[in-house]
Amino acid sequence: MMLSIAPYLIRAYHAWTEDAKLTPHILVDCTYSSVIVPKQFIQQNKIVLNIASNATYNLIISNDNLSFKARFSKKLINIFVPINAINSIYASENGKGMFFKTEEKPNLKLLD
Repeated sequence: MMLSIAPYLIRAYHAWTEDAKLTPHILVDCTYSSVIVPKQFIQQNKIVLNIASNATYNLIISNDNLSFKARFSKKLINIFVPINAINSIYASENGKGMFFKTEEKPNLKLLD
């Protein structure tokens, strides 16, 4: 199986947006069973996450997943997103970004 280029592009785009003083956001498909996000912020099976260094703790973008801790409603939450569940990464200030094809994966695993 060929290695996906998506995690490399996500890491590169993340670095570019921060170097350009922009704010990187990802759009996540929450129908993937291993997505762990606070469910109260999901809309139409999607969630937008700010992945800027100043908004996350311990951000890791591996070849398989993206994980970090962030505050939601003043509570520190662990976030876990498989790379395949990321629909796009973009700069919130201008909407410029990259879009990725995702596979359909049912079953939600969310935090209350």
